[in-house]
Amino acid sequence: MDIYGLVGMGGFGREVIPMAHSYLAATNRPNNYELVFVVENLENETVINGYRVISDKVFLSCNADQKYFNIAIADSKVRERIANKMMSSGIIPFPIIASNNIIYDNNTIGEGAIFCGFTMVTSNVKIGCFFHANIYSYIAHDCVIGDFVTFAPNVHCNGRVVIEDHAYVGTGAIIKQGNDDRPIIIGKGCTVGMGAVVTKSVRPFSTVIGNPAAELIRTTQPDRRQRHP
Repeated sequence: MDIYGLVGMGGFGREVIPMAHSYLAATNRPNNYELVFVVENLENETVINGYRVISDKVFLSCNADQKYFNIAIADSKVRERIANKMMSSGIIPFPIIASNNIIYDNNTIGEGAIFCGFTMVTSNVKIGCFFHANIYSYIAHDCVIGDFVTFAPNVHCNGRVVIEDHAYVGTGAIIKQGNDDRPIIIGKGCTVGMGAVVTKSVRPFSTVIGNPAAELIRTTQPDRRQRHP
């Protein structure tokens, strides 16, 4: 028997696992696999929503014909760490794709992707590993998405956009279409806030909010303005 582990049993994990069950049922012979939650450093095995919950140590050491995994954790750095640990142990990533997801022609999609319900990828798109697309999200033609990128629900990523590794795009954000010679670039590790409308490139490790989106400036300096009693 094969075993498929979904790492993470938080809210997103509990939303994703029924979709994983449907995806596996459609692509595997009946009764030849088990789908489980995997939680790091779990002390006591339990059952959540009808699925067995086991620790990462149990998952790594259990006997199975083959072991597969995916990760339903929003924090991209945690996702990367867990992915490296699993793959270094010979465990194979598997995709989770909703039955009503739409993917058109000539796309390249990396291992370990999760596409939730009503998501869409049009044509000539390149997507890196362990990408998350939450419900109603959309990626248009000629976009390039890096590794460990996260789309919250209802993200609209229009054509010729580059999104670098570990970027997070918040719920309802819209990214304007770029040009052939000048794509809009969402830099590595940046955050696009909920509802932001991005009309120009975003520098790495920054946060942008608003319409049109502007960088959120944070200061750790004390307020030196004179204060009157």
